[in-house]
Amino acid sequence: MADKIPATLIPGDGIGPEIADAVVAVLDGLGAPFAWENQLAGMAAVADSGDPLPLQTIESIRRTGLALKGPLTTPVGGGFKSINVTLRQEFELFANLRPARTLIPGGRFDRIDIVLVRENLEGFYAAMENWLPINHDPKAVAMSTGFNTRAECARIVRYAFEHAVKNGRKRVTVVHKANILKALTGLFLEEGRKVAKEYEGRVEMNDRIVDACAMQLVLDPWQYDVIVTTNLFGDILSDLIAGLVGGLGMAPGANIGENAAIFEAVHGSAPDIAGKGVANPLAMLLSTELMLRHVGRIDLAERLTKAIDTVLANGLRTRDLGGTAGTRDVADAILQQLR
Repeated sequence: MADKIPATLIPGDGIGPEIADAVVAVLDGLGAPFAWENQLAGMAAVADSGDPLPLQTIESIRRTGLALKGPLTTPVGGGFKSINVTLRQEFELFANLRPARTLIPGGRFDRIDIVLVRENLEGFYAAMENWLPINHDPKAVAMSTGFNTRAECARIVRYAFEHAVKNGRKRVTVVHKANILKALTGLFLEEGRKVAKEYEGRVEMNDRIVDACAMQLVLDPWQYDVIVTTNLFGDILSDLIAGLVGGLGMAPGANIGENAAIFEAVHGSAPDIAGKGVANPLAMLLSTELMLRHVGRIDLAERLTKAIDTVLANGLRTRDLGGTAGTRDVADAILQQLR
């Protein structure tokens, strides 16, 4: 038996604990090698210790270098920064990988298979914001200054090309707004073109202005293979791509750094349906497929993928997909396929 791999499990808030339970049950049935360290973050951590991101959670991730995370709610007010953004910056998780493929055939957008690679540390998500007063209004003008560095632009584009090479993909599209944000995203495009030269003859490179890319993703998404882009554009486009395959309930995510990786369901905590047992666990479950690949267990990842595809092909649907199945129904059906 393979050695167990220590990993941090953060169930999260709202529907997080119930989908995390279902996902762990599937992974146990699969024989996944993870030895979980259970930790808190978000509102669950606030209720426990008053801190939305406790030091012991950070130390656990630093120790394991690997985490699976459910949806988190950042407390409103009180100066709390986004927990997700904080985790990405704390562990320098520079690459956000968000693949989307058609899991339920026959819809308007069939045969979708797109990987979006998003720069995770810079851009407007690392913005320095401030107010300028005018007359008696202390907040008359809102200002935000983002930044991109040449080094990080090159690193994220190279990551996208390496992902393409390792996974047999043929084209990387660099998405930017260099016609308007000539410095901020012009640098990104410039580095993209430089890195692309290292892969000539192996992976094709083209580029798109972000607004044109958004339109083309709705009109003709099949022209895209791997997309690499800056932080804000990546956040927006990844949700658009998720919509092509059924919504955020089908959208996995991976945050990759040199020394740590955090895998997550992209969707929110959905407190309105928490505790009802109706949440779709597939986004978190598909994130574990990425996690298995990350640790080199391609065999288990492919078994899991096959089981998920079979269950969906057999017609099982949660409410967000137009069906009536509950969270545990999905987990039990997948476990049945794994036996």
